[in-house]
Amino acid sequence: MTRESRIDFGTARRAMIDSQLRTSGVNEDYVLARMLAVPREDFLPADKAALAYIDRAVALGDAKGSGGHLAAPLFYGKLLLEAQPARDDRVLVVEGGTGYLAELLRPLVASLTSIPAAEAATASGAEEYTLIVIDGAIETLPDNLAARLVEGGRIVSGLVLRQVTRLARGRKVAGKVALHPVEELGIPVLHAFDAPKRWTFA
Repeated sequence: MTRESRIDFGTARRAMIDSQLRTSGVNEDYVLARMLAVPREDFLPADKAALAYIDRAVALGDAKGSGGHLAAPLFYGKLLLEAQPARDDRVLVVEGGTGYLAELLRPLVASLTSIPAAEAATASGAEEYTLIVIDGAIETLPDNLAARLVEGGRIVSGLVLRQVTRLARGRKVAGKVALHPVEELGIPVLHAFDAPKRWTFA
């Protein structure tokens, strides 16, 4: 019998709710219900399923082809709180590599589109969204992604500021989007959104 086959994932999921989310102020019913309903282990390769409910991110490495991560449960709980998804929301999810965030949100909103981080950082599109959520921390928000948010639309993401990751939220006002830090939180970095390197002189 393998270690994975001995794990009671249902018990681990309930322990995640009680020991990681509730103790950190995540108590809203819709957040807890979704995180209890969606098995994190289903979004990891078999050899990493045992790590599904630890209180930090799980790096996928080469197991899924091009890297990626499953962020810590607390990040997703706090992100859902800040996003406040509504039944009429049209949502764009910028993926961290697993599809877990999209599955958390899907039943809560009117429609959902999911795209990889590398595509979101460079591609433009005609469809606009009322909510954009980003599964990781970014250094910069590119204009092409901000343009896909409707006026008054919301965005929730991780943000890298002075080499520290923070949860951040924003809203599109007068055609402009700015991300405002909410709290420091351990969040995997999406390097597709790294700021251009500046020249330095020795």
